[in-house]
Amino acid sequence: MSDEKKVNEKLVLEALSKVQEPELHKDLVSLNMIRDVQIDAGEVGFTVVLTTPACPLRSQIEREAREAVAAIPGVVNVSIKMDANVPTDGRQRGLLELPIRNAIAVASGKGGVGKSTLAVNLAVILAKSGARVGLLDADIYGPNIPTMMGVEHLPPAGTEKLLPAEAHGVKLMSIGFMVKADQPLIWRGPMLHSAIRQFLSDVEWGELDYLVIDLPPGTGDAGLSLAQSLPLSGGLIVTLPQQVSLDDARRGLEMFRQMNVPIFGVVENMSYLDLPDGTRLDVFGSGGGEKLAKESGVPFIGAIPMDPAVREGGDQGVPVTVSDPESPVSQALNAIAMDIAAKVSVAAMQNNNFVPITMVG
Repeated sequence: MSDEKKVNEKLVLEALSKVQEPELHKDLVSLNMIRDVQIDAGEVGFTVVLTTPACPLRSQIEREAREAVAAIPGVVNVSIKMDANVPTDGRQRGLLELPIRNAIAVASGKGGVGKSTLAVNLAVILAKSGARVGLLDADIYGPNIPTMMGVEHLPPAGTEKLLPAEAHGVKLMSIGFMVKADQPLIWRGPMLHSAIRQFLSDVEWGELDYLVIDLPPGTGDAGLSLAQSLPLSGGLIVTLPQQVSLDDARRGLEMFRQMNVPIFGVVENMSYLDLPDGTRLDVFGSGGGEKLAKESGVPFIGAIPMDPAVREGGDQGVPVTVSDPESPVSQALNAIAMDIAAKVSVAAMQNNNFVPITMVG
């Protein structure tokens, strides 16, 4: 009997049905992640379509899929193409008719904790992975995103809508493009609500896999306006280890809960400083972010070390994950971004009923 008769698509799919997607806890075949199976004289090729190009377990999935198919009698070689198709979170955004698949809000209870730094690098990392990403600076009173992304102006308007600026593969919009650097915005709630809504509806974002939103500090009008205008896939809380920061971050976390926004978890920024002699200095204390997450019943996503390169990158308009991608702080940011991407995929698949609600990655 020839290899062609021994090896067929049914056998390949049976083998791959035993390979689990680690975050979604179902097999690749049930999740419809296997495409374009081709068999030629023992040569087997197929495509694995991930739910995010920033999949943290990409190598594991590829290795296990290869091993499963290679174990089929008659298979002499396995060729795998890795692709990605980011699912939508299933939330209705018809009010604004926005082709945004997932919206991620980054918040903190107070300023100065590195919230904008995390939002910028999260967006850049997702874009570098191959996703279509937008970054909305909803911090109307303190818009820092243009400086941190190294962009001064919007492109000329070419349609009825504003065209977003673009840097490091990310589309971005900020009130900072429209006012002078030293101009204060003394706005009441209705004006702020109108501005945020216009940044969503009057900007030609195009189709986005992820829209990362940098919220202003605190629990004021901006978060409420955003949640009313754009159903959020989830929110991320940024804090320092110190108690004062934790108290404020807890308020931000509860803000998400009261607005029925899913909480992806807590990130602790400026967690420690590695000294030249190899010791570690806890400048702002230690373990606070993990404690907050545990007490609030949400995941602790990760800790980010202090590094002068982060400040330098923000001032120069080149995020640290671009200027020094192999540094410890960039590696920590990458791990956090991939964790968020995985959580967005889990939530999206759950809302589309591919994964039972009880199964949380």
